[in-house]
Amino acid sequence: MSSRREAVTRGRITAALRREDEALLAGQGRPPTGDHDLNPFMYDWIDTAQDLKAAAVLVPIVEHADSYTVLLTKRTDHLKHHAGQVSFPGGRCEAEDDGVIDTALRETEEEIGLDRSFVEVAGFLDDYQTGTGFHIAPVVGFVRPGFDLNPDSFEVAEVFEVPLDFLFDPANHQTHSRVWNGRERHYHAMPYNDYYIWGATAGMLMNLYRRVHGDSAASPAAD
Repeated sequence: MSSRREAVTRGRITAALRREDEALLAGQGRPPTGDHDLNPFMYDWIDTAQDLKAAAVLVPIVEHADSYTVLLTKRTDHLKHHAGQVSFPGGRCEAEDDGVIDTALRETEEEIGLDRSFVEVAGFLDDYQTGTGFHIAPVVGFVRPGFDLNPDSFEVAEVFEVPLDFLFDPANHQTHSRVWNGRERHYHAMPYNDYYIWGATAGMLMNLYRRVHGDSAASPAAD
């Protein structure tokens, strides 16, 4: 595993990402990744021509002197949607946004106070579709250290960093399940200390891992 960690460089990550900012086309087929990866029955839940809500998130990779970390948030418990869950900073695309990069950077500034001048956008993961009807564009950016954060206390309970080595270690890739809306649903999970990283966030991290290490990367262990 140590050789795999040593091989993960900025150049290797950047080369593995999508190069162009593709438009979010909710009516022209499903993205290659999403909650449906592990739950084929979800294909029938959403009318893709009408109901998908365009959104974007920032996948912030912090470039420390000797390592990389990924910056994540824990949402407050009183929110109507995804309360208490671990997530990337991001949200719905607004009409005034200049594309999904602008959405991701704007939402990051609003949610955690990370100034966009510290972020260098490197590329994109595969778009991700959730079972709750969002079509998400994950924007990957390298973050220069030295930034200050000012989280929105209404939305964000905590901001924390997870070592990329941990997220890229197959020993930490799990598949869990629970009953939701009367059906057993399976989902990716990467528990880290007291933080339960799961669902769409873990799914997008798995997409990053598979892009960097190849589609033949091992499947997560089931619970």
